Amino acid sequence: MTPEEILSTYGPREAMEYDVVVVGAGPAGLSAAIRLKQRAAEAGSEVSVVVLEKGSEPGAHILSGAIMDPIALKELFPDWKERGAPLNQPVTEDAFLFLGEKSAVRTPNWLLPACFHNEGNYIVSLGNVTRWLAQQAEELGVEIFPGFAAAEVLYNEDGSVKGVATGNMGIGKDGEPGADFQLGMELHGKYTVFAEGARGHLGRQLIDKFALAKDSDPQSYGIGIKELWEIDPKRHQPGFALHSAGWPLDADTYGGSFLYHAEDNKVIVGFVVGLDYQNPYLSPFEEFQKFKTHPNIRYYFDGDEEKGIKPAKRISYGARAITAGGLLALPKTVFPGGALIGCEAGYLNASRIKGSHAAIKTGMLAADAAFDALAAGRQHDELSAYPEAFKNSWLWTELNKARNFKQWFKKGRTLATIMTGIEQKLLGGNIPWTLHRAEPDHKRLKPAASCKPIAYAKPDGKLTFDRLSSVFVSNTNHSEDQPAHLTLKDPTVPVRINLPEFAGPEQRYCPAGVYEFVADEANAGKERLQINAQNCVHCKTCDIKDPTQNIVWVTPEGGGGPNYSGM
Repeated sequence: MTPEEILSTYGPREAMEYDVVVVGAGPAGLSAAIRLKQRAAEAGSEVSVVVLEKGSEPGAHILSGAIMDPIALKELFPDWKERGAPLNQPVTEDAFLFLGEKSAVRTPNWLLPACFHNEGNYIVSLGNVTRWLAQQAEELGVEIFPGFAAAEVLYNEDGSVKGVATGNMGIGKDGEPGADFQLGMELHGKYTVFAEGARGHLGRQLIDKFALAKDSDPQSYGIGIKELWEIDPKRHQPGFALHSAGWPLDADTYGGSFLYHAEDNKVIVGFVVGLDYQNPYLSPFEEFQKFKTHPNIRYYFDGDEEKGIKPAKRISYGARAITAGGLLALPKTVFPGGALIGCEAGYLNASRIKGSHAAIKTGMLAADAAFDALAAGRQHDELSAYPEAFKNSWLWTELNKARNFKQWFKKGRTLATIMTGIEQKLLGGNIPWTLHRAEPDHKRLKPAASCKPIAYAKPDGKLTFDRLSSVFVSNTNHSEDQPAHLTLKDPTVPVRINLPEFAGPEQRYCPAGVYEFVADEANAGKERLQINAQNCVHCKTCDIKDPTQNIVWVTPEGGGGPNYSGM
């Protein structure tokens, strides 16, 4: 049955009315909900707020490095320390390395631009910060519905956003309702705030419907891959933050690493690859595994019996796309009846490798605009006060200083490094020029015939791993008896175009082993694309990088996907 047939047979859906509906219980969405309740308490009024979260709980799908700048959190909760916010490990030292295959050159700290300094910032588990924010929101009276994926935008007759509908539950692989079928419900709001994170499923639809990106550069993305380890105390340096550029990536590929010494002998190690890379043989996952074998990196993970140092133990793994286009790629963030906040819009500051402070700030700004509109008796119109407040905020100033950061990397790492130093260090962010980019990431991929294949070593299972064992420690789970949420506009494209022209890049850019080209038993001598949707960690890389834009990521049943712990 089609979704329309299911609705006509089992409908109508139950509808719930709220002043504000928030889609996504990440830092942005929860901060918006909290700020709305704070404003209502200050005014002695009432405002009803609901937050939908597709993960099993707030924080289950949250993945970030992360070093957190508490500037916005201080505005949301001036007493955040007294409230017990889990920002426990301040950064004590910064280091930036340029890596060769066996070499490492450390940049003197006095040469590092301000964007690479982390004084006053904290190494955190952003998932734990999100869980704490959810507790604060519920104490203020915010309703949070975890395990419910917003699957559809609802519109009023005048075209304004009315709210969202959650996905149906209990649909079988054949598309038919099963014995445990439950019809989705509608949540109507006077305003609806979208905070799904980078490349949000509904946000993408809204950007297209309202032409929100028509005056912006194409958004640029990266994929961030992360592991959490427990290392020997003798190798642990609490608060040490190490970043690197260079090997194993070539000079024309944007990317770099992070290695953060968190509390309790935990080390966070990760790798970011720009999704504008050109060689279809490149695998971001394999580049990350290779990076860990550098002598200056594996030092923290290897054991040494003579010195009584135990080998490190990997605890968890995850991956997530990040928005990296910055201010120039920011779409219009408001439309009749709603707004985009946080990484849904693309507020991350790639030069600082930070987005949580921007998510919190934009959630607060959108909430202020929505509360003022509600107080004035308005609904379903455009919250123009939100983008106006952003332009007058410290966040706009910060992002404006970094507006050319990603654009320079289109011209290669050497020039980008020099120009970032000039713009950020010598000019102090007072930049007299602006660079623009014309191509979206998926158009940057070159045909395989013009590129050199990349050979990656087999994993050793101690320091380097394969995809499936990695997905296992991400605690990813989907009901296998549900329609695949990784859909193809044309099922013939992967074998007809992507495999012969781009060497089947799906099997390499996915960090979870979702896509495999396997022998097609029905067509001897040919291959077919197999989609292992149950492995999906919801990173959205396929939706972004597919060269033919044939893959469309849609929401699976609520509660599925990764269940990150400590990430």
